[in-house]
Amino acid sequence: MTVIDSVDTDKRRFLKQTGSFLGASLFPGNVLAARMQSTLNIGYLPITDAAPLLIAHALGFFSEEGVVVPRPVMVRSWNVLTESFLAGKFDLTHMLFPIPVWMRFKHKMPVKVLAWDHTNGSAVTVGGDSSIKGFADLGGKTIAVPSWYSTHNMILQLGIRERGLTPVIKPGARNLELHEVNLLILAPSEMPPALLGKKIDGFIVAEPFNALSELKFNARIMRFTGDIWKNHPCCVLVSQESVIRKKAVAVQKAVNAVVRAQAWCEANREKAAHVLSRDGQGYFPVTEGVLRRVFTGYDFKVYTSGPRPRAVMHPQWDVSRIGFQPYPFHSSTEYIIRQMGKTEVEGESSFLRRLDPAGAADELVDDGFVLKAIDQAGGFGTFYASTMEKPFSREEVIAIN
Repeated sequence: MTVIDSVDTDKRRFLKQTGSFLGASLFPGNVLAARMQSTLNIGYLPITDAAPLLIAHALGFFSEEGVVVPRPVMVRSWNVLTESFLAGKFDLTHMLFPIPVWMRFKHKMPVKVLAWDHTNGSAVTVGGDSSIKGFADLGGKTIAVPSWYSTHNMILQLGIRERGLTPVIKPGARNLELHEVNLLILAPSEMPPALLGKKIDGFIVAEPFNALSELKFNARIMRFTGDIWKNHPCCVLVSQESVIRKKAVAVQKAVNAVVRAQAWCEANREKAAHVLSRDGQGYFPVTEGVLRRVFTGYDFKVYTSGPRPRAVMHPQWDVSRIGFQPYPFHSSTEYIIRQMGKTEVEGESSFLRRLDPAGAADELVDDGFVLKAIDQAGGFGTFYASTMEKPFSREEVIAIN
């Protein structure tokens, strides 16, 4: 298992130089050039949002498509993944959808969204003995989010405002007003121990940290995000324009492999849990049992029982705890851009309110690769009912109650 947290700069330089020397000696001339042209490096956080990338590697889909992908490199925080991606250490990665919005439109970084990596896959989690039952109970509480630029932060604030509460960012706040909900940033892996130690009152994050907290720390799911925004995107597949331009063939092959992996995950949920777990190929540092809870643990008897509000308020939506489909619907991108303009974040964010959502969505998303990959995988019927009349559009369904 490879992990990036912090690596000594001299060591990195040495490894890079050593790798270059070995590459030159083992793959002379045009052989080395061809290999480099077909090689893509991938980074990921240990969250199930990354499952299609990891399954594509584990099952050899990348190799079968003809692209060279070394074992993906695990990092511990969104900051590290973002910095590594921008530094060119990773050619392809998954990323919280609002982060590429921030990259491209605030910092003019040439990032492109190529596909969705998954749908749903997150929840608001609180302590098992907590009095918090729903959004109305969050007043005066502190809730952790994984990034200011995250679907999690956006959805959490939708629920907070719906109940007449005010999201605030007050580091170290001790005396919150009853109508205030204090938000802070924590890396996903830090959230369960912070909740257990009562340093926070709850968190909203991707799996498997909600399932892990349920099974190991007696925590409780307050609400699944897929029950608020039906089949919403969260992490997306991203690359930089320079990589897309120089390695277009390899990028297409990689997207083909990821789309195949999404279809496989939908059809083989328990097997996916095993492969990804530390009991399988070790992409995640959690047990198969925890991941099985993520892939198969959307039990209506558990989550729709008891007084309202409940973890699942819309069983008729027939969604999964985590789902997999690749097409980046334009309406969803527009909705995220529009809602992020209303979402509290740390730092200057007026650029969001100046964006034209439709135009920004066109500029940010390149769906050409994923359309070819979906066609190769059998068409939209592989992921949706084949009777869909408009496969490239959908209605966004959002309901707090």
